[in-house]
Amino acid sequence: MGARKRLAADARKEAKKNVYMARLVDNPTSPRKTRIMADVIRGKDVDYAMNVLKFSRKESAEKLLKLLKSAIANWQVKNEGARLEEANLYVKTIMVDGGRMLKRIRTAPQGRAHRIRKRSNHVTIILDSRAQEVAVDNNNTNE
Repeated sequence: MGARKRLAADARKEAKKNVYMARLVDNPTSPRKTRIMADVIRGKDVDYAMNVLKFSRKESAEKLLKLLKSAIANWQVKNEGARLEEANLYVKTIMVDGGRMLKRIRTAPQGRAHRIRKRSNHVTIILDSRAQEVAVDNNNTNE
């Protein structure tokens, strides 16, 4: 690997040290149904988002709750010794993208066939701390 590539790789690795994320790949629910719950928790505090997902009756809420807990665990691994309550974490970004589509055939009247599309999705959730965001804003206003 050349020096330029190594420097770029090191810069990417340094940038990812402050990103707390989790991914759910090939979730067998349609993206449209999952986006409903994702829109509810986007930008909310982690405690509020967990409560909303825990008491929601939608199928995708259960999977998103598990994913949110995974992202919190990733934050705890990167911040050993820090308390979760003092971190003031919130859901910075949540993206629901379409995944692979299984195509099946269902019989239809008069000898025809209709195509059934079984959709899946990929969900990415990124957490951030409001305390860091406030500190950055204060530094920008002082300059």
